[in-house]
Amino acid sequence: MKFHEFGDNNLPSILLIHGGGSSWWNYLRQARILSEEYRVILPTLNGHGEEYKLDYVSTEDSALEILDYIKEHCGGKLFAIGGVSLGGQIAMELLSLDSEIAEKTIIDGSLCIPQPSLAKVSIFLIRLFGKLMFSKFSCKLQLSMMNKLYPKLAYPEEIKAYYLEDLPRTPIKTLVTIYKTYMGHYKLKDTISANKAQVLYIYGEKELNCVKASAKLFQQLHPNTILYEAKGYNHGYLSAYLPQEWIDLVVPFLKSDSLEMCNESDMP
Repeated sequence: MKFHEFGDNNLPSILLIHGGGSSWWNYLRQARILSEEYRVILPTLNGHGEEYKLDYVSTEDSALEILDYIKEHCGGKLFAIGGVSLGGQIAMELLSLDSEIAEKTIIDGSLCIPQPSLAKVSIFLIRLFGKLMFSKFSCKLQLSMMNKLYPKLAYPEEIKAYYLEDLPRTPIKTLVTIYKTYMGHYKLKDTISANKAQVLYIYGEKELNCVKASAKLFQQLHPNTILYEAKGYNHGYLSAYLPQEWIDLVVPFLKSDSLEMCNESDMP
């Protein structure tokens, strides 16, 4: 696992974890904005990006590796942890491992209720079509279609270059393992209830129902949580495609002293 850092080491630390099949650059645009006031750390998970030769193992394994980094380089605690999809699930696991690891947490579109049937279908499809879906040609086509059909979501040229470099080299076995572990097996740990962080749990209005159910379960077990439904959006849109909207939502949450000061009516 590799860690990319932005901002002064003496500033409060925020760690943001990308989703499955993506890489550290998922949060690059947010990191550059946040780095004026925070030290921002962006890991590249094993089996992704420049770490594509390393085996991706599981949510729990990734969380332990990140926890080791936090202990060695951040004094064992962060100001905030965040993540999208798989990255958000890893953030949940970090909260479960250490009740005081962070003051704030931002989760975006993450599962914490196992979906074994959905995982089986996804694994079947990725084994059948994965090499085609993640070929350089397909990735270029996807970017071109996004420019034409969804210009608001289109990546800038810098992110496009990272996308075209990293997605085609993502091993199919990484994606299969993610579907098995992230989607098929992971359950929210009971120890999450002991965690003291304030949590902002984002999900898109057009997300799968299992993601919305996961958000509600998380809030039941960790009441110090506010749920935010991103109207009109699908899975992980704020984190992956709309960095300024993510910033406009998250920065007030980071700066608020309590959840009472950060309710949905205060948010864009």
